[in-house]
Parts: sequence; C-alpha cells; structure tokens
Amino acid sequence: MILYGRNPVREALRGKRAGSVGEVWATAGAAREPWLAGVQVRTVTAEEIERRCGSDAHQGMCADAGPYHYAGADELLAVESPLVVALDQIQDPQNLGSICRTAECAGAAGVAIPERRAAEVTAAVCKASAGAVEHLPVARVRNLADFLADARKAGCWCYGASAGGDAGGPASVAYDTPDYRGSGVVLVLGSEGSGLRPRVAGACDQLIALPLLGRIESLGVSAAAAAILYEILQSRTRRA
Repeated sequence: MILYGRNPVREALRGKRAGSVGEVWATAGAAREPWLAGVQVRTVTAEEIERRCGSDAHQGMCADAGPYHYAGADELLAVESPLVVALDQIQDPQNLGSICRTAECAGAAGVAIPERRAAEVTAAVCKASAGAVEHLPVARVRNLADFLADARKAGCWCYGASAGGDAGGPASVAYDTPDYRGSGVVLVLGSEGSGLRPRVAGACDQLIALPLLGRIESLGVSAAAAAILYEILQSRTRRA
C-alpha cells in the first residue's frame, strides 16, 4: 500500500506498521519535517509522488507501508468494557476514514466492518483518517449480525443509530437516553443511503436517534458517529 499525506505517513512510522514501512518519498520541503529525522527519505518532485500514489492530495509525501493488517473480531471484544464501532455496509472511503479518526480519538477499542459490500482500509481511508487506522484496530467480519450476537454474549450492549428508515429492530429512543456505563458498548451505524439492514437492526438491544431540528431529514453518517461517540464517552467519563 502506498500511503500519501503527511499525517498518514507519520502515523505509519510510529504505529502498528512501523516495522513494515519501506521507502519514503518526499519533496525537498516536506523532507524537512522534524519527525523524519533518522528516516531514510528519497527526495523527488511532486509529480513523481503523484505518479507513485495516484493522488494529488499527497502534501509532498508518500511511503510504501506494506499491506494493512486487520485485527481479529475477538480482539475487539477482549478488552474490558470495550467501546466498539460496527459499520453496516459503509461504502464511502471518506466516511470510513472519518469515522475511524473519531473512534480513535474517542478511545474506542476498534471498528468492525463487513467483508463484503463495504469499504476496506485503503490509502484513501488512511488519508481520511489522518493516520488513525495505524493505531486503531479494524476487524473484518463475515456477518455483522453474528458479530453483534457475539458481542452481546461477551457482555456488551449494542446500540444501532436509527436513520429514520431503519426497520426490524426495537423502537428508537433519544441518543442520550441509554446508560452507557458499566458494560461494553457497540455503536452500530448503517449505510449512507438506507441505514441499518433489518437483520442488523434486529440484532441490536436498542435503536437510538439524534434530534433533527432543521429541514433536512438526516445527518451524514460520519457526523452522526461523532455526535454519538462523544455522548457515549461523556457518559462513561462521568462514571469514572
């Protein structure tokens, strides 16, 4: 995987792929970043960097980081009282990256994504996450509803973010109604267009909804993730 952008390259050099980062290419200006001290950098033109990474959003830097290593689903649930984000067929790499960035900042134990019909971790996702995926465990699961069942067996409560059109699960309540303290929490977010699939919604303990006081009918999934994750974090922090 050829990473591009200064934050993704920096986090790869100090994250879980640090040992597999190969050659780093940078423009003369970008090569002066202080965190590159001690790193072997090949100085090239911006055009050469764009040719290597296939994007003009490289900020003067790219690196061969090797393949991305996914976590096992059981690793996410092995943490004591974990906060896990489960994504139901999120297909936009920008949304996946943005959600991973928020999840890492909020102290989540990891993110679970389906193996099929969903975005996977690519260089574009790494860029959108500002390098957060280099520290945050991301697991690919064969069946998301089965993962939620496993999470409930492990003592977690599963909360699905309702997009209004979700069906097949319990009636939704306001996002700040549940008590998120005292156990593991899995926040489940649905696809950009149709929300949670019925079987996934039905695997949740509770559906939650954000208030919509304007004229449009929904928030973007990454904005909804940020609002709910920080409500969960605030609730759990008050307990501590």
